[in-house]
Amino acid sequence: MTLREQEVLVHLAAGGTNWEIGEALFISPKTVSVHMSNLMSKLGVTNRNAAAVRARGLGLT
Repeated sequence: MTLREQEVLVHLAAGGTNWEIGEALFISPKTVSVHMSNLMSKLGVTNRNAAAVRARGLGLT
């Protein structure tokens, strides 16, 4: 997982939408979406909630 993907995951776990995450990280919501797709694949999950739970399990929150 890249550093940027970790940053996106932390914001996701805090409840951020793609728009809110993009605003916080100065990237577009579409770029957030791409990072989310890559993250979910790497984490072996199929939705945002499962990714947030995995983030907590990894100690990223």
